[in-house]
Amino acid sequence: MEIVGLILAGGQGSRMGGVDKAMLMLAGRPLVAHLVERLAPQVGALALSANGDPTRFGGLGLPVLADAAGHSGQGPLAGVLEGLAWAQGLGARRLLVVAVDTPFLPTDLVARLAAAPGGAFAACAGRDHPSVALWPVAARAQLAADFAGGERRMRAAMAGAERIEFSPPDPFFNINTAADLAAAEALLAEGAR
Repeated sequence: MEIVGLILAGGQGSRMGGVDKAMLMLAGRPLVAHLVERLAPQVGALALSANGDPTRFGGLGLPVLADAAGHSGQGPLAGVLEGLAWAQGLGARRLLVVAVDTPFLPTDLVARLAAAPGGAFAACAGRDHPSVALWPVAARAQLAADFAGGERRMRAAMAGAERIEFSPPDPFFNINTAADLAAAEALLAEGAR
């Protein structure tokens, strides 16, 4: 497998209004289901990065990767590290990583990011989206060393990766508030996404 995917679903801290973000309902389905639908055709295998009870994702039929002992609650890079280890175990060369709160990802996301020879991250209208990125599995050792040294920022970890610009409207719109969720519902109802 060349490329596999990881949805950063978070854990007990990834909540909005007391609800796990991954399980927020958008157009009658959990938010994570929208991501699976968009990504599964683009990658050889797909997994979730999530802490807490993995059985909440049982209906998806995907592996759930928890952060390593001592890394829980230390941000998305902990999930990326576990994802890179999983990808390496599958023999993949690259790992697509996306945040669970971005339901409108492009259907050509992987193809566009994979055009870069190494690591790449998405951007739109001048705004970088380092949580939507393609990581070389070979970068795992360096990322682990940086993480052990205290690095927790996605943007810093993606230093040196190629920035791939996508056209507006922003396909990396993310849901952080109830108003964002309502806007996403409206976009889907209008058929705009």
